[in-house]
Amino acid sequence: MTDFGYRDHYAGVMKGVIATISPGSAIIDLTHGVPAQSIAAGAIALRESWRFFPADTVFVAIVDPGVGTTRLPIAIETRAGARLVGPDNGVLSLAAEEAGVKRVVRIESERYRMPAVSATFHGRDIFAPAAAHLARGLSISRLGRRLSAFERLELPRPSAGRKRIDGEVIYVDGFGNLVTNIARGDINRLKASFPARNVSVRIDKGAPISIFDTYGDAPSGAILATFGSFELLEIAVRNGNAAERLGCTAGARVAVRIAR
Repeated sequence: MTDFGYRDHYAGVMKGVIATISPGSAIIDLTHGVPAQSIAAGAIALRESWRFFPADTVFVAIVDPGVGTTRLPIAIETRAGARLVGPDNGVLSLAAEEAGVKRVVRIESERYRMPAVSATFHGRDIFAPAAAHLARGLSISRLGRRLSAFERLELPRPSAGRKRIDGEVIYVDGFGNLVTNIARGDINRLKASFPARNVSVRIDKGAPISIFDTYGDAPSGAILATFGSFELLEIAVRNGNAAERLGCTAGARVAVRIAR
């Protein structure tokens, strides 16, 4: 998974390095369309994906605006079996926390990287080789020294009151759906206190939006709220693009209220 996009050769070269070192490994592209330099978007995408792969999968996640600086290259072994390889900037942390952190090491052994390391392409020269060697059965401890801590990404949390929940958009998918940090359980708890009342959703103090079970339940072109595959409240447009229609992106404020 990278933010390299599909125009250039960067992701393909990483796959070539992995195939050279570990030719028997299956290489699956999660996505190379993470918004450029968006560590949070990459971390969310990885968190929502790792559990659907075989237990011993090695994930290489590169969203690395600090490449070539003092940020460390790391590998994480999880209690669930997955290994995560990438920069120590938080992009691995959400998935690692869900999978259970067993061990974290600094990738520093010259034996398991390319002979020459570019200052701007650690994906090719450090992360892809390390991942390939892990896939071949290398113990994670052979990559380098154990670390006692790593960078953890803190996503914003919603705040709740007796008749309200205030949150924000944390992720915008390729369809323009605005995924918030408000979970289905948050709204269910709010509704349980007022079982005879409906709830309304507003984004950036706009007009009230109704919650539907699925996109297709709303009229064509209508703005709607629903719970997507993340089990988080998202704002969408039936057969349209909510990000473009509403002019919103990550950080837009979202309010859920008990209707009068």
